[in-house]
Amino acid sequence: MDDKIEIAIAYYSKKGQDILDAVNSNSNLSADEIIQYGEEMAIIEYKLTALEVAKEN
Repeated sequence: MDDKIEIAIAYYSKKGQDILDAVNSNSNLSADEIIQYGEEMAIIEYKLTALEVAKEN
């Protein structure tokens, strides 16, 4: 079970990094795009937090 959790953590960490890279590399994002990226990051961070808790238990 720990292997699946570790794989999921790695996956969501990569997705979060991809979003950060997209935001940081684009200097002309609209407000709507920034909000969309922020919402996606919030979801990813929530999932990562839940996975970390599951890993500890």
